[in-house]
Amino acid sequence: MRNPHAGWLLAAVVGLTSCPTSAPAQDTDGKEPLAGGSRAFEQGRYAEGEALLRRAVAAAERPGQDEARLAEALHELAKVLSRRGRYAEAEPIAERALAIREKALGPDHPDVGKALNNLGILYLAQGKPARAEPILERAVTIGEKARGSGRRDVVKALNGLAGVYLAQGKLAAAEDLLDRALTIGDEASGAEPLDEALGLNNLAAIRCQQGKFTLAVPLYKRALAIREEALGPDHPDVAQTLSNLAGVRFHQDQYAEAEPLYKRSLAIRERALGPDHPDVAQVLCNLAKLDAARRRYAEAEPLLKRALAIDEKVLGADHPDVADILECYALILRDTGRAAAAAPLEARSTAIRTKLAQTAPDPVR
Repeated sequence: MRNPHAGWLLAAVVGLTSCPTSAPAQDTDGKEPLAGGSRAFEQGRYAEGEALLRRAVAAAERPGQDEARLAEALHELAKVLSRRGRYAEAEPIAERALAIREKALGPDHPDVGKALNNLGILYLAQGKPARAEPILERAVTIGEKARGSGRRDVVKALNGLAGVYLAQGKLAAAEDLLDRALTIGDEASGAEPLDEALGLNNLAAIRCQQGKFTLAVPLYKRALAIREEALGPDHPDVAQTLSNLAGVRFHQDQYAEAEPLYKRSLAIRERALGPDHPDVAQVLCNLAKLDAARRRYAEAEPLLKRALAIDEKVLGADHPDVADILECYALILRDTGRAAAAAPLEARSTAIRTKLAQTAPDPVR
């Protein structure tokens, strides 16, 4: 059955970093849509951000324009597309931004580290931790060389790499990285509350994986308060923490408390991200699990069907989230006396997990 905390990995997208932009009076060089698109991303207005950033990319691709401006526009566009769940579309754009920066700035420049972090998080969101790991390790190495406000970059990279280890079940390694990230964040000049919220959210996810739900609650609540104050009550990152907190309440058998948290998270996500986003599928699956625990199978089944359709369309048929939904659906089918219908779903889930295990990297030493 789907882990209600697995979706915290997508929250690491909060760590995607922006380069400073300016907004001149004229739009001829693409700077104004670049700045406006970046602001829209930060405020959760993703459709508007995408439109502006596509204009910025088009302007930066004109002859005679600065390649650094093009790399920045591509970098920001990949972030927006990733946040909208369009990972396959975002991936080559992020890779192109990285290639331009490496060629122009060299392999160890802080802006290369930002591009690496964004690409690694994108791989992680697609269920590719083996591809994400070396990318994020390199981002950490670059970030550790930074000084002053640049230290924020290593905080984001550490959080991303911790996400890889959590996805691989390496909880001790993930916790070590998160402890480093929180310490560096406290010491860094220009530290932002949202960096702290990301670290708290991720540390709470580890506590949940360890079964220490009581310890996770105050961490999630602190992260939620920071995000609501900084981003407003209707931002998708607020929805992520709401969903995570609901997952804790579910595991504590506090179903009446979990349900409104999940429903608020779902409403925010559908409004901000659209009805066919993987984050929507995540909370649909968790709501279905809650309904199943209360033996409300008739309500749970259509939620799972919708979640499965979303993830197969957006993430692909072999994504680990698809396996999670299939397992959850099979359990409901068995609980309602439909073992024959459950068997092919279980077989398909097992096949997905076997394939993923064959591509897993060697254990962390």
